[in-house]
Amino acid sequence: MDIPRIFNITESAHRIHNPFTPEKLATLGSVLRLEPGTRVLDLCSGSGEMLCTWARDYGITGVGIDMSQLFSKQAKIRAEELGVADRVEFIHGDATGYVADEKCGVAACVGATWIGGGVAGAIELLTKSLSANGVILIGEPYWRQLPPTEDVARECFANSISDFLMLPEILASFGELGYDVVEMVLADQEGWDRYEAAKWLTMRRWLEANPEDDFAKEVRAQLTMAPKRHAAYTREYLGWGVFALMAR
Repeated sequence: MDIPRIFNITESAHRIHNPFTPEKLATLGSVLRLEPGTRVLDLCSGSGEMLCTWARDYGITGVGIDMSQLFSKQAKIRAEELGVADRVEFIHGDATGYVADEKCGVAACVGATWIGGGVAGAIELLTKSLSANGVILIGEPYWRQLPPTEDVARECFANSISDFLMLPEILASFGELGYDVVEMVLADQEGWDRYEAAKWLTMRRWLEANPEDDFAKEVRAQLTMAPKRHAAYTREYLGWGVFALMAR
């Protein structure tokens, strides 16, 4: 069980697998007013930076599940580095359908709502692990400005313009599902730069180390087009945020 190889290559040096900087991640923990001992579930937890740093800074406990063998290993190493391995657990597995054994004060799916077939399904899944009056965290893209054409939308990793909403619309959509938005932290262009541009050096180093690999042609193609694509499209049109929700 693993994620597509291209992600294990391009994001192998990432600690945060979305356009949040460490400062944004710390801000999110702060605005949630996390109390020591709060249990956090993180579906598709990547390299574990959220759980590990929140365990260090706010005293939370929790569990993360991710399909990437590499990221799951990195998460465990990170927990050891920060001295929180006794407070957070990382499971290599499919987060689709995962329900925690113990109810959690915070249940998160940050950037992987596809595990529930979309936002509504991801929220439904997270509620199964949530304690009364708990907080759901959803990380999701939105349009900073509407793309002028469907081709531009596709350059922003969407299948069509209709895949994503504008920020006011995504906030309203949570209400339509029966949830209050109680906080939000939004990525900025610097966060997008750090997320996307960090891949470029990783790809270049990988190509230098693996010139004969059968996958080198695909990695080279990605590296060749990625900087221009990011500057022309992702950076200008695509927003991303984490939204904190509580059931009405």
